[in-house]
Amino acid sequence: MKWGRPGHYLLAVAAVAAVAAVAAGPARRLSRVEVRGDSMRPTLEPGDRLVVVPIRRPACGQLVALVDPRDPGRLVVKRVAASSATGLTLLGDNAAASTDSRQYGPVAPGAVRGRVVYRYAPEWRRGRL
Repeated sequence: MKWGRPGHYLLAVAAVAAVAAVAAGPARRLSRVEVRGDSMRPTLEPGDRLVVVPIRRPACGQLVALVDPRDPGRLVVKRVAASSATGLTLLGDNAAASTDSRQYGPVAPGAVRGRVVYRYAPEWRRGRL
């Protein structure tokens, strides 16, 4: 292939742009949250910073970020304890410090913003969740 032809440059630029668009697509859907509070101790500590990826159907045992049923402007992280026709039962790992489905009942699956997959800070706690 000779690079002297203008069509080849356009083809190369289009290929690079397509690869960049595919690679950047999932990154745009990632979100980050910072843990505040003790409801998920010992799994999560206040100050932990987490990566959240979209999910369609949360499974039991997964950590999810969701819109707080008491305050729609806030996200909370809870563990999926059960899934039923009435919604998801979400619980904090630290029952004594958690406000969760025990207080506000099952949560609509649409309230879930995504699954917590990685802790990126603090550095000594980094890793998959």
